[in-house]
Amino acid sequence: MKIVFDRDKCQGHGRCYALAPDLFDADDEGYAVVLVSGDLTEEQAASAQLAADNCPEYAITVEP
Repeated sequence: MKIVFDRDKCQGHGRCYALAPDLFDADDEGYAVVLVSGDLTEEQAASAQLAADNCPEYAITVEP
């Protein structure tokens, strides 16, 4: 599993880094930044899916 993030859709709501701070952070403008690349552990995949499910802009997806 891996995180796919669409920066163009991100509006900087901050839910992803509030829910999964080990996977996401914010840049200087408040937009999300993905902290991991490549395959996720099961725990990381669950956190990433939680962030994706709570992103109001659908900027995050978790793909196999």
